[in-house]
Amino acid sequence: MHEFFNRQIKLWGEETQDSLQNKKVAIIGSGGLGCSLGIALGASGIGEFAFVDFDEVGVHNIHRQIGFKVGDDGKYKAEVLKKLVEDRCPYTKVTAYTESFDEFAKRGLKFDLLIDATDNLPSRAAINEYCINNNQPWIYGTVEEFHGQVCFFNKASYEAVFQINDRKPNGIACPIVMHIASLQANLAIRYLTGLPVKKDILYYLSFDEEGVLNTKKFNLPTD
Repeated sequence: MHEFFNRQIKLWGEETQDSLQNKKVAIIGSGGLGCSLGIALGASGIGEFAFVDFDEVGVHNIHRQIGFKVGDDGKYKAEVLKKLVEDRCPYTKVTAYTESFDEFAKRGLKFDLLIDATDNLPSRAAINEYCINNNQPWIYGTVEEFHGQVCFFNKASYEAVFQINDRKPNGIACPIVMHIASLQANLAIRYLTGLPVKKDILYYLSFDEEGVLNTKKFNLPTD
């Protein structure tokens, strides 16, 4: 196992790497963000994952949901992603839950971290409520067009910051999906390995009209 994770062990040592085998992470949503998160975190040595998504792969998903290929359409996203992640890392176990988050939440399972990879505000509101009620840290991410947002929620409330409605996102460029998921994954792996993570800060990344990438940070209210 240590040969498999050689580069990470050089980064944080064998003891920290071994500790990841005892971590459990739930990724809610197996679409664009979920695929990139699964690939980025799945081969890191985290011992157990739950992938939660009741949706099936559609042809229109494949260009930006990098865990899927032509021929996967009609299959459950969570199950396709489970196989991909387990094939890439023999030290990781994934359970696919082909159900809604509300159904999944009723299972009462315990996780070290929950990661939002959904694509709508009501689902994030449900995740936020669940995490507050269960003292569960979680990482939020969203993408639209060429911009996105990331936040490690700890004491802040998502619903105190965002207005909840059923608005659907506009068009989405594939690279921004991978970029935001990568930032979520970096926050996750720092937290799970015990490295410092600044929580309750909303990061907003966007390109201006001249193509300049801007990153803004906002401290969220925690009272």
